[in-house]
Amino acid sequence: MADKPIYLASRSPRRRELLRQIGVAFELILLREMPRLPADIDETPRADEAPDDYVLRITREKALAAVGIMQTRRLAVRPVLAADTTVVCDTEILGKPANAADASRMLSLLAGRMHRVLTAIAVANGDAVEARVSESHVWFRALAPDEIRRYTASGEPVDKAGAYAVQGRAAAFITRIEGSYSGIMGLPLAETAELLRSHGVIVP
Repeated sequence: MADKPIYLASRSPRRRELLRQIGVAFELILLREMPRLPADIDETPRADEAPDDYVLRITREKALAAVGIMQTRRLAVRPVLAADTTVVCDTEILGKPANAADASRMLSLLAGRMHRVLTAIAVANGDAVEARVSESHVWFRALAPDEIRRYTASGEPVDKAGAYAVQGRAAAFITRIEGSYSGIMGLPLAETAELLRSHGVIVP
């Protein structure tokens, strides 16, 4: 087995940490070399697209885009793992906030209620892609406006689906979780390990 058995198509430090946690070696394939460049994948939800369908579609597209990069650069052929996380409140898809005001809006919407966290994972081998979705439920306590302002000012909501990080300061907002903690972080480890094993990757 190669030292780096898979490629990970993600910029997320959390996903890298989680893969290392289960002993999976990887190399990165970045869909864009510089974080401020426009994304190669259009993550705009389609009209009337269900959240589960949306997160699956985006994840499959990321995996296939990474395969294209692997082929173009003539890299060693290996399975590609991609993932995408979205927060759903009622039927609204809450992606990464556009700015501080958008982050505050999202947190106000989540306060005092339950929301869903959907993380899709996909493994691509050539043109074949297999994907799965992990669904978790998260309950926030009521949040005062000044709490939302302080949390937004901390900078933590930036680049986080739903404008919060479960492993960060927002842990103080959460009263209950049902589902996969690692999935809420961005990579459901049980499902990831199972999917990788089905593609011949040894997971210790």
